[in-house]
Amino acid sequence: MKERARAGLNRRQLIQSGALAASGLVLRRDVFGAVAGADESSGQAWTIGNDRMARTIAFKPAAGLVTTSFKALSIEVEYVLPQEARKGAGREFAFVCNGHTCAGNNGAFDFVSAHEDALAHGRSLTVVLRHKELALEVSVVYRVYDGHAALRKNLVLHNTGSAPLHISHLAVEAVDVSCGHANELTLLTQYGAVPRETFYTGRSEDAGLLLANGRTGVGMAVLSEVPGYMKRTEIGGFRPETTPIAVMYDTDLMPFERTLAAGEQFATASASLIAFKHEDGFNDPRWAVPSYTSDVLVRRVNAQGPPWIYNTWEPFTRSINHDIAMELIEAAGAMGMDIFTIDDGWQQEYGENAVNLTAFPGGLEPILSAVESRGMRLGLWIPMAAIGTDTAVYREHPEWAALDQDGKPKFTGTAAGTKAVMCMATAYRETAAARIIDAIEKFRLAYVKLDLTTIFNAYGEAPGCWAHGHDHGDWAESLNRIYEGISYVTGRVYEKHPDVLLDLTFELWGQKHIIDAGLLAAGDLDWMSNVDDREPDSAGPLQARQLLYQRAPSMPVEAMLIGNLNGDQQPIAERFATCVGSAPVMLGDLRRLSAADRAWYRKRITWFRKFRQSKKISESFFPLGSWQQTTPAAWDGFARMTHTGDGVIALFRNESNAAEAVVLLPLMPEGRFTLRSVISGSTLWTVTKADWARGVAVQFAPDQRVEVIEVTAVKA
Repeated sequence: MKERARAGLNRRQLIQSGALAASGLVLRRDVFGAVAGADESSGQAWTIGNDRMARTIAFKPAAGLVTTSFKALSIEVEYVLPQEARKGAGREFAFVCNGHTCAGNNGAFDFVSAHEDALAHGRSLTVVLRHKELALEVSVVYRVYDGHAALRKNLVLHNTGSAPLHISHLAVEAVDVSCGHANELTLLTQYGAVPRETFYTGRSEDAGLLLANGRTGVGMAVLSEVPGYMKRTEIGGFRPETTPIAVMYDTDLMPFERTLAAGEQFATASASLIAFKHEDGFNDPRWAVPSYTSDVLVRRVNAQGPPWIYNTWEPFTRSINHDIAMELIEAAGAMGMDIFTIDDGWQQEYGENAVNLTAFPGGLEPILSAVESRGMRLGLWIPMAAIGTDTAVYREHPEWAALDQDGKPKFTGTAAGTKAVMCMATAYRETAAARIIDAIEKFRLAYVKLDLTTIFNAYGEAPGCWAHGHDHGDWAESLNRIYEGISYVTGRVYEKHPDVLLDLTFELWGQKHIIDAGLLAAGDLDWMSNVDDREPDSAGPLQARQLLYQRAPSMPVEAMLIGNLNGDQQPIAERFATCVGSAPVMLGDLRRLSAADRAWYRKRITWFRKFRQSKKISESFFPLGSWQQTTPAAWDGFARMTHTGDGVIALFRNESNAAEAVVLLPLMPEGRFTLRSVISGSTLWTVTKADWARGVAVQFAPDQRVEVIEVTAVKA
């Protein structure tokens, strides 16, 4: 407390100083604000932007790097107030290095260079700074993308000396924005769906926060690509006119630490700020955010949409075998599925690609031939870090195992019993990548479900690795290094097989129902949950949609595999309609489906595949009805529309006995639109933008639970 006392800070200032206060390294300034008495002498300035967004960054020799303007051209809003522009709107970035507080605006850096580069669909600006006392360079990288009112940013830290540097308390983005007076502001957290107070700390589930003026509708979405539990986002609601925003790595619960060896570089995760205005056409966040996340954050599925995937886990678990699989392949092929996935049970042991010859006496070649003969591709479940102790890699390299706080090897419970957890911050990651690549090549895989414990078991086992001699200095440093190890493995796989779809499950990422942009930076898809759907009274599609609606405001829905909807459970229309809201995956004993049911699925899956290939419905997501809390007592639904007004609407009557669902879509573009029922095949009627604004009443037949509507814009 001596340093704090010398700094002359009161308790409120310490709270406002956030992470740096916790370290004891507090300057005489607000953690989000400018250094008092900063030099106002002339410097250099750059503007990075497009026709929708422009951010101006200035460097002044004494004051450092600051944002002086942040304009949303599409809605004619300046987020940096004039007085803030004069002193610099926020720290720009911050971290602690070898005991030095390093911030963009505290005068600790000299300017080195700046350059712009062309991206495939945008531009980048890189500003390089050199620390005045440390052998450290910081490259601040800003990126904009065509058609999006968004700014994406990350840092590259480079140790230019011969001695190691220790990094902690890292903020990638730190900027003060003005959406209005503090008493006008609203904040939606937990993926942008849950209202909270505006003085707020967001953590693992806060992958997207929506700050807005409740009166004018002007707002800013804050998306963090910091992975999983490393994530921390600070919203400072303690000023009357500006709101400090900091996108950070965590400093306490799952602390971030990083040692940079001589010559080593560390590229941080990115943060995105997206300007929006509620109820203002395509500037509304239900258009602006999905358009950006699907176009920029998703690796590949946005072009034509994700495939329809069948998975054997329920009800067969590890009892899957050749005979059952062959019958399921026939059913899945008849339904029109794209990928047939064998989950746990195909392998002899976790951590090796030898096939379980008891269950599959002929190996997987007969399975593969049957899958491909029916127009599908094979997928397999593969654990990344949880392996058997009898495997060759564990016997030969027990030193790669993660250790607990007592220095003993870590183990995790699985469906196959207790397995060792290997540390992804060791050379084990090379072995894991080689094993996945071998399986892809041997079995001609189109999709791999990567699963089980890595950093943190989703069911309560302790996080991280306490071993000495791994590629992490201590337990805290192991946390982010393990996430980096996951990304290293997927990167190696993509180098060899760029077209394979990699699914990083919630268990692998370490938390139930989690999805974030950090996961999507490492993979294509996220098996986000295991919703029980084995019995008529199970949680089923209603709870699957709850997960979808709560995450759709900030995360791309076509990256979400929401297991475990069973395709054989009735009513099958509800399973199909729920699946078209995200990345479609089905489980269940498909052998139970009648020929008529299989044909029903095939007709509608074929329709949706063709429809999605020509209609970019990833450009929006509109939850409808009782979406904030799904309930059997009321109807819910969603609309997924393109900018031209084409799209699909799914409505779920549940047990409400509602005679109709009134669909309000006031943000539709101008035009006339034909509505056709995908369930009955009949054309319903033609509506206009004015009709959508007033509300279009969709009638439910007495025995009808689900309606799916294809919306087609009528060409003038």
